[in-house]
Amino acid sequence: MEAPEVPLESVQEHIEHAAHHSGGGFVSLVAVSTAILAAFAAVVSLLAGSHANEAMVEQIQSSNQWSYYQAKSIKASLLQTKMAMLTAQGQPTNPKDEAKLAEYTKEQEEIKAVAESKNHHAETHLMRHERLASGVTLLQIAIAVGAISALTKKKAFWGLSMLAGLGGIGFLVLDLVKHSAGH
Repeated sequence: MEAPEVPLESVQEHIEHAAHHSGGGFVSLVAVSTAILAAFAAVVSLLAGSHANEAMVEQIQSSNQWSYYQAKSIKASLLQTKMAMLTAQGQPTNPKDEAKLAEYTKEQEEIKAVAESKNHHAETHLMRHERLASGVTLLQIAIAVGAISALTKKKAFWGLSMLAGLGGIGFLVLDLVKHSAGH
């Protein structure tokens, strides 16, 4: 999973150039607001990418734990087969084998708990990534619509840009609130 990119630097430069040459207060206002939105987009994009990376790491660690669990399961199955063969032949089983089998079972329970915890953390990070990626998308739209507003000098586009920007920032706030409530 890659971090959502914010490839709107050239749009921001164009708005700043237009604001500088027009001398107009409206275009300057659009330039400042889109610069602020671009800063939010960069922060939200960084957070989204971080959670994507954390989700991947947690998922890999969960998979490693499940592999370890399976290895213990195979060892336990082999030991059970050995004990069953001895019993079928009328021979006593070794108490050390019985103790080892109990140890494998206990270890499997512990490994399973770690694997499930890692998987849960991966899912949590993925949900946060998706929420923040939605915020990045809205912020990118806000910046692009802000550019249209600066080019056309239409305040309706600027209003739409601000609404989209607030939506993007809303995703950031929602993520931070949900995360702080969960911890």
